[in-house]
Amino acid sequence: MKNVLQLNASLQGENGQSSKLASEFVNKLQDSESIHLNKVDLNTLNLPHLTAQEMQTWNMVSDSMSPEQTELARYSNELLEQLEASDIIVVGMPMYNFTIPSTFKAWIDRVARAGRTFSYTSEGPKGHLVGKTVYIFAARGGIYQGTDNDTQTPYLRLVFGLMGMTDVNFVYLEGLNMGEEHAQITWKAARQSMSELLPPTV
Repeated sequence: MKNVLQLNASLQGENGQSSKLASEFVNKLQDSESIHLNKVDLNTLNLPHLTAQEMQTWNMVSDSMSPEQTELARYSNELLEQLEASDIIVVGMPMYNFTIPSTFKAWIDRVARAGRTFSYTSEGPKGHLVGKTVYIFAARGGIYQGTDNDTQTPYLRLVFGLMGMTDVNFVYLEGLNMGEEHAQITWKAARQSMSELLPPTV
């Protein structure tokens, strides 16, 4: 059985287009193999911006921490435990103002931790979370794939790769605000791309 971590970053929760496509993928994945799903709506976590005080707790001994410091450390530690236990990471990723949602950045800031998910070496950073597969379902109102305006794709490849996750797959759902006809076409194309990522059925 594989552990699947589904992260939804849409402000619309389950109703977001990226969330819907990610959930379709997970449902089809369940049809082809046995999985244990942990679904997380990043909006409901209400993660605050990372602070120096919180970052300092990452190197502290738990027995010497105050209750406030223990609570700050909990943000990162719980998210890291979820990520480290996962074999597959599925991300519902909308585009807001040409970049990732701030809720997802707050998640990244707590799991991309030097000494835990990657280390600095004389040859450059070395990721520790190897062997995991990442699927990103990117929903956009316009069309940005392959252009300089697509800041998400290179960033997400870079930051997941930093942690050792180099098997990063993208499915794009673009032009959703360009009329109903175009939306139907792009949904059909996205579902076709998604089906090509699924393991073959027996």
